[in-house]
This record gives sequence, C-alpha cells and structure tokens, in this order.
Amino acid sequence: MVEKNRNIVVEDLVRTPVEMQKVELVERKGMGHPDSIADGIAEAVSRALSREYIKRYGIILHHNTDQVEVVGGRAYPRFGGGEVIKPIYILLSGRAVEFVDREMFPVHEVAIKAAKEYLRKTVRHLDVDNHVVIDSRIGQGSVDLVGVFNKVKENPIPFSNDTSFGVGYAPLSETEKIVLETERLLNSVKFKKEWPAVGEDIKVMGLRKGDEIDLTIAAAIVDSEVQSPQEYLEVKEGIYRAVKELVAQYTQRKVNVYVNTADDPEKDIYYITVTGTSAEAGDDGSVGRGNRVNGLISPNRHMSMEAAAGKNPVSHVGKIYNILANLIAKDIAEQIDGVQEVYVRLLSQIGKPIDEPLVASIQIIPKNGYRVEQFEKQAYEVADEWLANITKIQKMILEDKINVF
Repeated sequence: MVEKNRNIVVEDLVRTPVEMQKVELVERKGMGHPDSIADGIAEAVSRALSREYIKRYGIILHHNTDQVEVVGGRAYPRFGGGEVIKPIYILLSGRAVEFVDREMFPVHEVAIKAAKEYLRKTVRHLDVDNHVVIDSRIGQGSVDLVGVFNKVKENPIPFSNDTSFGVGYAPLSETEKIVLETERLLNSVKFKKEWPAVGEDIKVMGLRKGDEIDLTIAAAIVDSEVQSPQEYLEVKEGIYRAVKELVAQYTQRKVNVYVNTADDPEKDIYYITVTGTSAEAGDDGSVGRGNRVNGLISPNRHMSMEAAAGKNPVSHVGKIYNILANLIAKDIAEQIDGVQEVYVRLLSQIGKPIDEPLVASIQIIPKNGYRVEQFEKQAYEVADEWLANITKIQKMILEDKINVF
C-alpha cells in the first residue's frame, strides 16, 4: 500500500484567545433570512440531484447548484393578516448533467421540486404556490457513464476540481454558542408551538465587550398570528424571556437582550410580515452571503469566503474542505487535553486527490502549562484519520447529518 502524503503541519499559534479579547462580534442569519433561504435551496437541490443520480445510475454525477438568487417580492402586512401582492422570485442556476448516454435526466423537475419542498418545510406561512415563482436555469452537461465508471474504478478517491482552501476552528466561545443556540431555539418546533407568531426570518447579532454581552435579535412576526399591537408586544416579551432563560445555561456574564429595536409604536412601526420572511418585502438573498459552514459569521476568527451550499459533495473542495476543517478542529479540541483553541486550514491543488491536500495546517493555542509539542502527534493523527476517510463526508451529507450554513 502506497503511503499517502498528507502534508500535515502542526504548529503553535501566537495570538490572544477569543475569550480574552476585549471585543468579540458574532452573527447568525436564521433559516428564514433571504441569504439562508438561498443557501438552503441550493443545498436541497444538490442533495436531491445527488440522490436521484444514485437511484438511476448508482453514482453522483457532476453538478454545482450553488448559484441561487432570491429576489424580494412585495407585501402589505397588517395586524390580523395582510397580503403578498408581488411574489418572491427565485432563480436556480449552476450546472448539472442533463444527458446521460444520450438519455435526458430531469434536472429542472428534480430541482424545482426540491426547492418547493424545502420552502414548505422551512417557512411555515409561505404559500409556495402563490407567494413564490421558481425559475430553473441550471445549465446542461452530458456524460458517458462507462467513462465515468472506469475513472472511478481507477481512482476511488476523487480529484480536486479547484485550488481552494477550507477553514475550521474549535471550540466555540460562549458568545458564539449563545448566538447559535438563540436562533436554533427561536426556530425550534417547540418554540413555534408556544409562539406561532414568530416567523423564521430571525437574525441574531452578538457583541461581547469585556464581560458583557449584547444580543440584538431581529425577528419577523407573522401578521395573521397577532391581532393588535398589544399582542405583538406580548410576542416580543415571550422572545425576550425565552432567550434570557437560554443564555443563563451558557454564561455567567451579563447578557442584555434586545428584540426588534427598529420598532416605534408611536409611529405605528412594527416588524410584521405576511410570510415570516423579509424576502416578501424586497430583501434579496444570495448563496454564500450568510453563515459559514459552522452556522456562524465570526470576524474574530479565521474564515473562508467560499459558498459551500449547493456544491457537489464528491470533489468540490470548496464544500468538502470547509466541512472537514471544522470536523478536524472539533475532534482535536474535544479529544486532546491542553488545547485552548485550534484552527485548521486545508488547501487543495486542482487535479490532485482530495485526500492529499497541498497543506493541512493545524494551528493550536495551548492552555497555560501546556506546549504544542506535547500533543503534536495526536493532532497529526486526528487530521490524518479524517483525510484517510474523507469520502465519509459525502455519505454524511446525503444522510442529512451535516449542515453547511
């Protein structure tokens, strides 16, 4: 067996750990935010195409559906129930194999169905048949199956389709955990049952200054679920109480919670929507403009600007390496004592096997009393093990065990 050259480099990182920095910023765009809708549809289309390719041909054929645009519509919300007067327009683009051995594969049908199913599942008050127009302009591609099978047989490890890098880090800071879990709570099934008026377009911005955290929450409220300004304010209070209870589980720092700060009751201004997403009111969305693979936007950390959602799960390192970097970082942080923070950067080289990166950079900030040399070998082995089993990620994606935004 030929020994693989993983190009793994483990080193000491000299920088102030995030928890010790005076200012920390963290953001999460919720599932109903227009950018997250674009990410979610792109990924749903990719997974649907992948499963249909496997069902018909036993293999995932080439595709990238990471070009989705959400163009905001127009609505007239009002207490008790308003109306959408101009539908949201969603453009599906990218590339996918449409001709297989001269037989047509239903790319557009699969893609549009997946997009509609995702929207129905994600945005409860959105009438997909009347509030949305979905247009598939996914480009064509063709393939000779025999040639594909022969190539896979000769090279079971895919070759990188790009020279690109992925980034991951661990563990999450208190502020990062709070921002992530706040959105997850407010968009949970349990919370929606108690407060059905809370829409899915929820944006959470966290600011930590020293030992004080400000959480600013923008939550779209569904107009048909609130009959008056008084009911609206009761919903806001419900959000406030639930978040205050949640944050106590993650920190002893003082946390200030602010909900829908643009409201101005004296001017009759409230954040109400017909559908629960600001996409109804002219807000647009694009793939890759929102959360990173770990679900956060965290400018205090190393980040990749790569859009992971919608990229094919076989050979697109823009997706695979960002996921893998986070998995490696998480395992190192959890399995090795003495690691305060770890940052992982994986760089591919186009045309090379994806399990042999050009470099796998692991940078560690050790806890006081520890040196990186003490666990360099362990960190190396964690990275090596994941790279040796890199094709697991494809399986995890198709089993919906991994989120990419």
